[in-house]
Amino acid sequence: MNQIRISDTTLKQTGKEFSLSFKEKIELPKLLDKLNVNVIELEGISQPKVDALRIKSIASTVKNSIVAVPVSLNKESVDATWNAVKEAKSPRLQVFASVSPVQMEYLFHKKPDAMLKTIEEIVTACCEKTSDVEFIADDATRSDAAFLYQALKTAIAAGAKTVTVCDATGAMLPEEFAEFLDALSQNVPELADVVLGLSCSNELAMADACAIAAIRHGVREIKASAYCANQISLPNVARLLATKGESFGVTCDLRTVEMNRIVKQIAWICETTRSKNSPFDNGVQDDVEEMNLTAQDTITTVLKAVEKLGYDLSEEDGAKVWEAFQKIATRKDVISSKELDTIVASSAMQVPATYILTSYHITASNTASSMAQMKLEKNGQALEGVALGDGPVDAAFLALENILGCHYELDDFQIRSVTEGREAMGETVIKLRSNGKIYSGRGTSTDIIGSSIQAYISALNKIVYEEA
Repeated sequence: MNQIRISDTTLKQTGKEFSLSFKEKIELPKLLDKLNVNVIELEGISQPKVDALRIKSIASTVKNSIVAVPVSLNKESVDATWNAVKEAKSPRLQVFASVSPVQMEYLFHKKPDAMLKTIEEIVTACCEKTSDVEFIADDATRSDAAFLYQALKTAIAAGAKTVTVCDATGAMLPEEFAEFLDALSQNVPELADVVLGLSCSNELAMADACAIAAIRHGVREIKASAYCANQISLPNVARLLATKGESFGVTCDLRTVEMNRIVKQIAWICETTRSKNSPFDNGVQDDVEEMNLTAQDTITTVLKAVEKLGYDLSEEDGAKVWEAFQKIATRKDVISSKELDTIVASSAMQVPATYILTSYHITASNTASSMAQMKLEKNGQALEGVALGDGPVDAAFLALENILGCHYELDDFQIRSVTEGREAMGETVIKLRSNGKIYSGRGTSTDIIGSSIQAYISALNKIVYEEA
């Protein structure tokens, strides 16, 4: 029986179409990993620091699947991408290049000879980092056949172990695709030494059928999505292979028993309005047992509760959660599962903290301006600022600006209650604008002023991290 590898593109597609939170981007690959997909594909690096942090965080959570990240067609991108993904248990670099005349000229601004040279150089550079390199020939079905054959031969000679052909327009019928693949095998005998992969658009609702035809004609890796409709459907391919695979001599490792439940979870994450509007709302909603924690609970108990919520934290993030929990627990008799989830989301898996809040003092009345005194720490240096404002939150933000020596436009400011009652936890989401980009921060506290300050500093640290 031939083994069919499934390469899931859900994260690559949803990253373009939906505004997922950092937590959701971490949770999605964990769900896919549970399905036992062979490869989990991620978006490449466009914002160096932010995207590198995202890839590193995801790579550390995936326990079984290969983590694949595309590189741009330059050696600097190869180095940056490898540094981000190399800590994964099984890292893969992808070289993506259009091979049709139109896309080569208008998207990549390269002539055929130049594209062949680039393919050779970048695949070689990737192979110097890892033995698992995939060459992806985009728009292969509309390319000049002779050039396509040469491009595939060049990539294989340079060291690519997986070679994927893409039907970007989804214009082929299954029998046409079968003929296309047969021609590839006849003209590129080197394909016998590598894994042949397939990516197919679903414009004519034929992607799933083309995938099965491709498997019967030598393809051994299929790019599919657990959610996106314009791709080969992961659930459909799983069902087809489970029922018909044996009849044409193939099998796969997908855990079909868990498929329905996990695909529904992924759909919930992608479809929820909260995910689209607020990157900080919680993403995964599973049947989690209610847990009530108190100040008497130990760090071991708290972190076990965090695990039950579905988080797999590093030792450093675990310490951050414990510190945040202790601060909240001194003001609340009981901390619920929902509140603990909010604490984790606001304190763990964040960018490194350049600015740390040391203390603040606010005075406010209905007859005079509010005054805020803020103390921060930056790289061991104590910083202090004082300001008057129209209310305690305004005064706090002005005091922070006084310390920073600059003003950031406040794009959005939201306050909501996480729980009800006199000891309710408050959550603040802030969006600051810097150099045309928006940076979001989140804070939680029983004190709404405190949560607002935390949220501002969280957004500030993201600005500093990216713009440094």
